[in-house]
Order: sequence, then structure tokens, then C-alpha cells
Amino acid sequence: MSQPTQEEEIVANRALRDAGTGAAEPESAGLSQGQIVRKRFFGHTGALIGLAVFALIFIMAFTSVGFAGIPGWWKYNHLDVSPLVNDGAPTAGLLPPAWGEHPFGQDRIGRDLFAMTMRGAQQSITIMVLIGAIAGILGAVIGGLAGYFRGWVEAVLMRITDVIIIVPVLLLAAVVAQIAGRRDEGSWFSGFANSNGILVLGVFLGLVSWVGLARLVRGEFLTLREREFVDAARISGASNARIIFKHILPNAVGVLIVNVTLTMSAAILLETALSYLGVGVKSPDTSLGLLISQNQEAFATRPWLFWFPGLFIVLICLSINFIGDGLRDAFDPRQKKFNAKKAKDTGGHPVEASPITAFDGTKDD
Repeated sequence: MSQPTQEEEIVANRALRDAGTGAAEPESAGLSQGQIVRKRFFGHTGALIGLAVFALIFIMAFTSVGFAGIPGWWKYNHLDVSPLVNDGAPTAGLLPPAWGEHPFGQDRIGRDLFAMTMRGAQQSITIMVLIGAIAGILGAVIGGLAGYFRGWVEAVLMRITDVIIIVPVLLLAAVVAQIAGRRDEGSWFSGFANSNGILVLGVFLGLVSWVGLARLVRGEFLTLREREFVDAARISGASNARIIFKHILPNAVGVLIVNVTLTMSAAILLETALSYLGVGVKSPDTSLGLLISQNQEAFATRPWLFWFPGLFIVLICLSINFIGDGLRDAFDPRQKKFNAKKAKDTGGHPVEASPITAFDGTKDD
């Protein structure tokens, strides 16, 4: 492998130096921040594949069996019982291509597995979105305030975080499920939980899933608050709110997005574990985790009852992770791609140094 010439080293060093000062590439010149984010995201192959897979699952789940009283296009729902076709085996096939009456098969009593899987995907996606939204907001706010203000604010918020961390989530979920199941007491919480179980579960898990994200955001804020661009913003008279939202948060958004997406994908696995233990979504409703729990004994004789819900759990988790990776690369101002050959052809300009790096505090307008 040949060593780079002195001219190539000079060009590379010049490009890296320009990238560190936030010099914009000609292709990005004149583009707004939103345009640059879209350009980066749609240039990420894995993120586009993940987005396509998740969009397909989302559309199928919420249109096939209906949602919130709106009927779907599939002729069965997760409660309908019909005579067994082909002894309950899947009627879909690849060679020759076929869909059939029950493409995913049926359980022992004749319920359509496709309808149950789509209903389970609805529930799992709803829980995932609730947990991601609540945990993301709480984690960003609490971690950001603790990392920026330090002192007694950090001490109080971090001690609250420590208390929540040491309490087992499964134990709390079991207690909440027990309270929600006491119909004879007639409390408002029991009545609301029995009619909105999926909402209660999602909100509860979101309220206890933000602690890890808060600690990561706090660490990121502790590092960024000491940077030169933050000092320049303070000297120019910027308020604390402007420094946090205009200068620090855009530089921490990569950590925030990646960990929110990881939390969302972990939420499905957590819901699966809770349903497996009997404290999550309960019959007659269903979820992907509950389907796996109910059909684990049929794995040897009717494996399709286990594999289809498991496949959708894996696809949803992977697609969310790929989308998060693409969003991280699109939003993070420190993400740059350098190509020495192209830098040489363009006179030393970096290949991709986005104008998003203007969030350096040197100009507080």
C-alpha cells in the first residue's frame, strides 16, 4: 500500500482544519438546516430500509383490523373464531405465491393469527411510542437541567434518578397491575385502567424508563457547558434558555436520538416480558408479547403461532434502531464525512461539513 505524498497530506490537513472551523462544502452552501438534515437522512441506506419496513408494518397493523372504532380491510379481528382450515396451518405460500384464507394460520380454537398479530403490533407500537415520548422528554429535561445548572439542582434531580433506578420495574408493574385489577373497589384508577389498559401501561413504563437517558444527557451537558462556544454565548449576553436550546441541545441531539430509539425498541421487549409474566396486556386484548406467552407450549406442534409474533417484534426493533442511527447522523452537527480525493479535487474543502456546525456560539443572533 503506497504512502500518501506530501501534497496529499497537506490537502488532507487543510480539509480537516476547515472542517474543524465549520467551513461549509459547496454542495451544502445556501441550504437551510432542515434541508441538510433531510439530505443526510435520505442518504442513509440503513435508515431508509428501516423506515420502509416500519412504515409497512405500521400501515398493515392499523388498517387491516381497524383501530379506535374504524373498521379495517381484513375480514377477521383478533376475537373472531372460525372453523379450522388446513388444520390451522398457514395458507400463505411463496411457490406458488398464495395468500389464502388464513395466511398466518389459526390457533387451536380457530382465531386468525394474522388478525391477532396485527392487533398485537398495534398495541406494541402504541406502547413503544408512549414510552419513547415520555421517557425522551423527561430524560432530556431532567438530565439537561442537572448537567447545566449543577449545584443543588443536580443533587436533587440525580438523587431522584437514583431512587427510581434501584426500584425494580417488574415489581412496580406488578403492583400497578394488581391495583388496576381490583374492580370491586370501584376506584377511578381501577375503572380507567380496565378500559384503557394499554395507555396506563405505556404511561407507567415511560415514567420509569427515563433514568438512563437522563444520566447520559447530564454527562453530555457537563461536557458541552465548558466548551468555548458556550462561553462566547454567555459573554454575548445569551440567556440560559437560549444557551441550552440554541447551542448545547443541538450538539447533544445525537446522543438523545440514539438513546430514545434504543429505549423505544427496548420498550417492546419490556412489554413482552411483562405480558409473559401476566402483568402486561391481558386477554381478551392481545399484544405481541402476550401471543408469544400464550403459544410457547405449542412451539413444537404449531410453530407458526410463535414465529410470526416473534418475527414482527424483531422487525420493529431493528427498524427503529436503523431509523435512530440515520437520525443521529442527520442531526448531529459533529458528524462529518471526509474524502481526501474529493477534497483534493475541490481545492481542500471538506466533503461534508454541514452548516449545522454554526451552533458553535460564535454568533448569537
